[in-house]
Amino acid sequence: MRIEAAEPTFNNENKGFHMSLARGIAPHLSLLRRYSRALTGAQESGDAFVAATLEAIVAKPEEFPRDIDARTGLYKTFHRIWESANIEGDKDNALSRGEKKVQERLRALSPASRQALLLTALENFTVHETAEILGRTTDDVNALLEDAIDDLGEQTRARILIIEDEAVIAMDLSDLVTNAGHTVCATATTASQAVAAAKRERPDLVLADIQLADGSSGIDAVKAILSSFEVPVIFITAFPDRLLTGERPEPTFLITKPYSPDIVRTAVSQALFFESSGPLN
Repeated sequence: MRIEAAEPTFNNENKGFHMSLARGIAPHLSLLRRYSRALTGAQESGDAFVAATLEAIVAKPEEFPRDIDARTGLYKTFHRIWESANIEGDKDNALSRGEKKVQERLRALSPASRQALLLTALENFTVHETAEILGRTTDDVNALLEDAIDDLGEQTRARILIIEDEAVIAMDLSDLVTNAGHTVCATATTASQAVAAAKRERPDLVLADIQLADGSSGIDAVKAILSSFEVPVIFITAFPDRLLTGERPEPTFLITKPYSPDIVRTAVSQALFFESSGPLN
């Protein structure tokens, strides 16, 4: 089933509100399709739920949440439809190998944890917005995310390359990822060391600082590594503005120094879960 990202049409006396609503939700339909597909595990059933959501909005636009932004309201309406169907994800033979791997991991999570993880990690909703969408408290959502990260940690053990020129920070990162069940396959303090280590070890994930000991760049090191093979990357830096260039590698995962252990652990789990298994779109 194909869904065009066109504005829904409304036939009601309050056309001003309806047209405003249509314009508000139209830009978010493609993102909702991505989320629905990730949730169901199949493009056809995912699109069917998006279509059902639009039909519900068209039928009763007055029930669309007005006290929150349009995107959050759209996802909240989608979840009302989803929960009324009370189904689990489907299997889709058309999915790529990486996408099937993601779905296998998602099915190992509880439905609520899966929803909370996808809404925050994939769709970039805040915990507060996610709580609004799911009809839960923020404490509930935080607990669901904690459970999801713990479960993912059990599924995504990895060999990690650390690129960091400050010995104390490198040791701290090594302890954090090791305690989370991963293995540090190598550490590097310069770009040339990092590229050589990556080619030798073929890590599952790279933790990279930007400014390295000899004046070389962690960004250049990552670019060289990615030219040889694909690997998820997390930049850990005190200078996040240096990564906002619009050029590759544009970081999906960025941790700002000083960091907390929970932030590192969560970023590693999410990067391994989503990035190493291929995109969900």
